[in-house]
Amino acid sequence: MHYIFDVDGTLTPSRQLMNKHFEKWFENFSAHHNVYLVTGSDRDKTLAQVGDVIYNLAKTVYNCSGNDVWKQDKNIRSNYFQLPDNVKKDLTIEANDSRFHAKNGDHFDERPGLVNFSVVGRNCSLENRFLYVQWDEHKNEREIIAEKMREKYPDLNFQVAGETGIDITLKGLDKSQILKDFITHDGAIYFFGDKMEYGGNDYELGLAVARSGNHVHQVKDWRHTWKILKELSA
Repeated sequence: MHYIFDVDGTLTPSRQLMNKHFEKWFENFSAHHNVYLVTGSDRDKTLAQVGDVIYNLAKTVYNCSGNDVWKQDKNIRSNYFQLPDNVKKDLTIEANDSRFHAKNGDHFDERPGLVNFSVVGRNCSLENRFLYVQWDEHKNEREIIAEKMREKYPDLNFQVAGETGIDITLKGLDKSQILKDFITHDGAIYFFGDKMEYGGNDYELGLAVARSGNHVHQVKDWRHTWKILKELSA
């Protein structure tokens, strides 16, 4: 069996560290099962969140939605993507026009094969991050922006990711691209993610896993993931 996990919202609170009790349990689980991580975050952020032990116990880590692939400290492959100037201009206008009042100004985070856009800004305080999460839950701002961009730029993916961002990749280079590595693998696949709804950055992979006849678990948070894993391990 092969267990594929999103990170933010699935193994950790968004952009935060793993719970210490869950981390210890998950280390043991990873040592005895085929575990894979797939996240929009880059390698350094993922290492900071899950720690060296879990990162290196994973069979493969698919950073940047599978655009930067690692096996322990060895880079297997990376894709290159630069956000076109006209797209960046349009997103900057969206950030400036947003009525959310506490914006940091650092709206773009460039990663291998992926750019993350955030209205509130990447270096916002935890307080402003919390305020934006509430704002977006009420206004659905990220999905409105993402859908507008999808219609205008059909060759790009715009996916709601984490609590505050939108992940942008070339079409087809979302998380679902990792399944090509599993074609020759025997055994069932279990995928855990929190952003499984249309427009979320787990949607395409969840859909592809389900269509292949394998198992998809949409979770509410790391506690929900832990509960399901305990049931599967019983």
